[in-house]
Amino acid sequence: MSRPQAFAIWLTGLPASGKSTIVAALRPQLEEMKLAVEVLESDTVRRILTPTPTYSPEERDLFYRALAFMGARLVSHGVTVIFDATANKRAYRDFARGLIPKFIEVAIECPLELAMQRDYKGTYQRGRRGESSTVPGLQDPYEPPLNPEMKIDTTTVNASEAAKMIMDIVRNPWIT
Repeated sequence: MSRPQAFAIWLTGLPASGKSTIVAALRPQLEEMKLAVEVLESDTVRRILTPTPTYSPEERDLFYRALAFMGARLVSHGVTVIFDATANKRAYRDFARGLIPKFIEVAIECPLELAMQRDYKGTYQRGRRGESSTVPGLQDPYEPPLNPEMKIDTTTVNASEAAKMIMDIVRNPWIT
């Protein structure tokens, strides 16, 4: 079996919707296909690009453009990329789709109330206390994808099942 070409998967959804948990289940399955895989997790990359983030609209625009550019460069060099990033505006994800020919957008769906319960990082708590005024889904709007390749409802699907669903798309002939 020939090695598949590199591609990108962008998991988008509210903070604490389950993106990182799904990525942790997905990455090893992609690696079993002998793919080189890099996860671009927004918090990790943000510590490098904007060490003291303000989350202003201008900073977010620049951050997501840079994240998409990094992903596109990795894909062009044969590395499959998983974006683990809220990217609350469609324009951020659409920009990445325009740079990366083989692009899978996965909408991670989770009600805000449940995401707030799952919030181990304290993002929503900071927003409710007024320490942050830009939390997607709380103060800033979150724009769900209009036509994602897949939607996963994390109220009914666990991370292992979600990874399997994504792998079904990955095995689609347009990817490989």
